[in-house]
Amino acid sequence: MNALQQLHDLGQSVWLDNIRRELLSSGTLAKWVQEWAVTGLTSNPTIFEQAIGHGSDYDAAIQRHAKQGGSPADVFFAIALEDISAAADLFRPVYEHSGGLDGFVSLEVSPALADDADGTIAEAKRLHAAAARPNVLIKVPGTSAGLLAIEELILAGVPINVTLLFSRAHYLDAAYAYLKGLERRVAAGRKPDIPSVASLFVSRWDVATAEQLPADLRNRVGNAVGAQAYQAYRGLIASARWYQLAARGPRPQRLLFASTGTKSKTLPDTYYISALAAPQTVNTMPEATLAAFADHGTIGAPLAPDGAAAAAALRRIGAAGVDLDALGAELQIKGRDAFAASFDQLLERVRRKMHASRAA
Repeated sequence: MNALQQLHDLGQSVWLDNIRRELLSSGTLAKWVQEWAVTGLTSNPTIFEQAIGHGSDYDAAIQRHAKQGGSPADVFFAIALEDISAAADLFRPVYEHSGGLDGFVSLEVSPALADDADGTIAEAKRLHAAAARPNVLIKVPGTSAGLLAIEELILAGVPINVTLLFSRAHYLDAAYAYLKGLERRVAAGRKPDIPSVASLFVSRWDVATAEQLPADLRNRVGNAVGAQAYQAYRGLIASARWYQLAARGPRPQRLLFASTGTKSKTLPDTYYISALAAPQTVNTMPEATLAAFADHGTIGAPLAPDGAAAAAALRRIGAAGVDLDALGAELQIKGRDAFAASFDQLLERVRRKMHASRAA
């Protein structure tokens, strides 16, 4: 049994943090579902920029959609929905077998809408309707505007993957927006059975603090923040507020660990996966990290739900001069801006390919 299967048996879902058409058409992703216990998939603007913007795999699809008119954004989302829908169909048996707990695929709204609640709501509803599959999650950033949108979208019945969360406070804000949406559904006489995950970004903490911390504290911030968020998550799903809702049938919004590929060559390539093994959670992994963990990953003791060790580490990190609240806010802004830049680059590549196809 490989280590990915062990994670699955522990109760942590293994998702792939990537999508490209060749993974689907070649049968590679289907093989990973069977052999590596992969039960879901996430995407983001950077992933699609790399998939569509480099090489010629999508040129025919761009040409086909360009003939129908529309902007580069229209063409991109049409192509993305083709891939997302195909992946969702691949994972549909997992979704059905798990009773709607697992087997999800995520597609993100335009990063240009990160500070536009109304625009986010409209685009999320459109993408959800266009995908027309129950196991597609629409990714919405956990910005102030995004949180407003999340509550309204859950009320409207749109499954959500909350992205760009970097701290315990960010996670709790997202969780409470989800709960409010469910509570409003109950008050309106609707079933509160709308799935969601909350994606906490991990490795970027360690990149941001590498030069600021002494050697014994470097590369410990991300895992400590992850453990702290896990403690908050376990506390929330054990709360009276959640039990009152749970009696009506919904599953919890699961905590998802994202940005789990190592950025430092001094770290093992499975560093964040081994450290963040935890029941009732999700870990979404880049391809290289997924393959590395299947090959030589190991699982130690699962995360402790009390968070005591993480709290002690974070106290030391704070004493060393890292303002965790300020840095968490900064990382969210930088993450938002990085996705927006990737999206702009993606649309420019699509525009050029559309122009080339029309000139041919």
